[in-house]
Amino acid sequence: MAKRQRKQFSKGPQTPEFRINGFIKVPEIRLVGDNLEDIAEVAGRTIEPGIYTTKEANRWAREMDLDLVEISPKANPPVCKIIDYKKFLYIKKKKEKEIKAKTSKTVIKEIRFGPNTDDHDFDFKLKHAQKFLEDGAKVKAYVHFRGRTIVFKDRGQLLLLRFLKELEELGSPEALPKMEGRRMIVIIAPKKTNKK
Repeated sequence: MAKRQRKQFSKGPQTPEFRINGFIKVPEIRLVGDNLEDIAEVAGRTIEPGIYTTKEANRWAREMDLDLVEISPKANPPVCKIIDYKKFLYIKKKKEKEIKAKTSKTVIKEIRFGPNTDDHDFDFKLKHAQKFLEDGAKVKAYVHFRGRTIVFKDRGQLLLLRFLKELEELGSPEALPKMEGRRMIVIIAPKKTNKK
């Protein structure tokens, strides 16, 4: 039996994320950046943030062994910097990572009760809720009414209000307990001082 040959797929030439150097086809660009004094030395004249011909800016970039990078293509004319393209991408990725790290994800932990939950179970679930709130997660506590237990709505409400009272130092309710189908629900958000 002959072996099947695997097809190799080539990714092809990758287009840069930003237009650079010869890929910038517009006649004029707006030049900005922190290195305008260095560019002025190469150009032999004063360079300030402003509009220059693309041809001129490309020549300066080549002479400095850097790239002309289009950072804002939708502007009129497009905004460009003369910078090392790889360094530019590295700084951009680093900033994106920092922004991503700062945006915290909201975690919601659920705690389920029955209308006839005893004290031992209540205390056990309370300890879990305290830990969740200390870790910065929201707690969704609910009393599930099965079958005929739906007649004990007042017990469920008292249980959740007691639960809120016990957790008032660590978190605050987003709203009072309310019925959703066969469940009475309350969501408790951690107080900001407890977030790590």
